Amino acid sequence: MLIRELSVINYKNLVQADLVFSPKLNCFIGNNGVGKTNLLDAIFYLSFCKSYFNIPDTQNIRHNEDFFVIQGKYERVGDEENIYCGFKTGQKKRFRRNKKEYERLSDHIGLLPLVMISPADSVLIQGGSEERRRFIDSVISQSDRVYLEWLLKYNRALLQRNNLLKYFAAGQPFDADSLEVWNDQMVMAGEIIHQKRSEFLQELMPVFDQYYWAISKGNEPVSLEYQSQLTGNDFSQLLNDSIQRDLALQFTTVGIHKDDLNLKLGEFPIKRLGSQGQNKTYLIALKFAQFDFIRSLNQVKPILLLDDIFDKLDSERVEQIVKLVAGENFGQIFITDTNREHLSGIIQQAGGDDFKIFRVENGQINHF
Repeated sequence: MLIRELSVINYKNLVQADLVFSPKLNCFIGNNGVGKTNLLDAIFYLSFCKSYFNIPDTQNIRHNEDFFVIQGKYERVGDEENIYCGFKTGQKKRFRRNKKEYERLSDHIGLLPLVMISPADSVLIQGGSEERRRFIDSVISQSDRVYLEWLLKYNRALLQRNNLLKYFAAGQPFDADSLEVWNDQMVMAGEIIHQKRSEFLQELMPVFDQYYWAISKGNEPVSLEYQSQLTGNDFSQLLNDSIQRDLALQFTTVGIHKDDLNLKLGEFPIKRLGSQGQNKTYLIALKFAQFDFIRSLNQVKPILLLDDIFDKLDSERVEQIVKLVAGENFGQIFITDTNREHLSGIIQQAGGDDFKIFRVENGQINHF
């Protein structure tokens, strides 16, 4: 699967761009802050109906404008797909596939599989558990639409249960039957989500380990550990046992919304011990494993977006990543850097002349 053409108007600092891409390697060079990341984010947007950076659409509009438009022409399993997204201040976002508007944006997720690696991924290590749950959910949702439906059902039931806890805390009579309604819905959805997360991480862990070993040359042991209150416990019983605590705190304290992913370097959290280079290696290996997982389930190679991935890495790790990226394992790649030397290394490793280089300057993009 690949994107053939991209048209962007007023997205962040990008004024207007009409680009035709290589089916293999597309490189964007330029100084910091000129719009390279915004271009990758526009491609990401067409796959996920939102910015990679989870900011409101009103903040994605170029300064002093009131709308943005992103359009892409894709080749997917031999068919052409035309995707349109338009947003104007004060109006509903328009998202269309082949000129037909989606009734629900969630129906689009998974159509155009994509993996992005960005400096912003450091939040997976440094941030709270919600960031790591968001990562797990975004990966599974790309290949399992049923999972996304169950996740939405769980979150709706969780919201209603929390509202009911606040209602009781405000002095209203306690009603166990009303609480049980939302408990049952949370249990049904939560157990399915827990099972799917467990299966996903069991498959991801060995692939992640292989990629980390390849980039670091086997110098450091790493691991991923799925942490969930549901593991080895009955969810319904957990909810019943936590009622008094939940009433006191006015929110639900047990469930899959408390899941976490322990990221370890050796026997300790990488957040505590990892150097900048080790953290970067960990995140890149994690995202490469994500790529393999999506590819194996969808039987297509996702688009790969690599934003400034060589920063904070020593020359040996850069060399190993260049070898991996240039191999046959990956499909269409978009990569940004301020250093032409890194990009030249990938082009040389990949061989052939199937690549394009673009220069980005102050929101303007020109093909070399």
